[in-house]
Amino acid sequence: MRLAAAAAFVAVTLPAFAEAPKLPGLPFNLGGDYVLTDQTGALRTQADPNGHPQLLFFGYANCLEVCSAALPLMAQVADAVAAKGITVTPVMITVDPARDTVETLGPALTQHHADFIGLTGSEEQLQVAYDAYQVETEEVFFDPEYGPVYAHGSFLYLLDADGKLLTLVPPVVAPEVAADIVAKYTVGQS
Repeated sequence: MRLAAAAAFVAVTLPAFAEAPKLPGLPFNLGGDYVLTDQTGALRTQADPNGHPQLLFFGYANCLEVCSAALPLMAQVADAVAAKGITVTPVMITVDPARDTVETLGPALTQHHADFIGLTGSEEQLQVAYDAYQVETEEVFFDPEYGPVYAHGSFLYLLDADGKLLTLVPPVVAPEVAADIVAKYTVGQS
């Protein structure tokens, strides 16, 4: 069910990507500058302050659908490429800033990986990031047990240390396949 939903979302969103100017090697143009707040309260831009490539995802910490597959996948990829000598920082930009706060992001994400960075901000700050990656969010229903449930992007974006998009990593591939994609694009960048 989750994979089918992700595939359906990809099919619906690809036409919007086709309308944007193209980056070399990609059929669409994504990425850009943003300033958000991480789980320590520090301001953070699209550039990694430690000079590492980044694996970026838009989601929310208590998501039981796509995020419950994407966040562990990101952690597995970070560990797999670390074994090859490549450091990649997993980063999630929230689509649920009311619940994903500075105080709650860190504990939720470090359950997946100790190096996970969670980013939040005001609606205006987050919209800048959403627009840069053509991510649309929408509350689809309210679950009495878990709260709002959102539709949001499902892609994993591989960025270089400066925050420039290198490629997309499908969220529905095996961890070893995703790690191979990340390694291919980041060898020598870490």
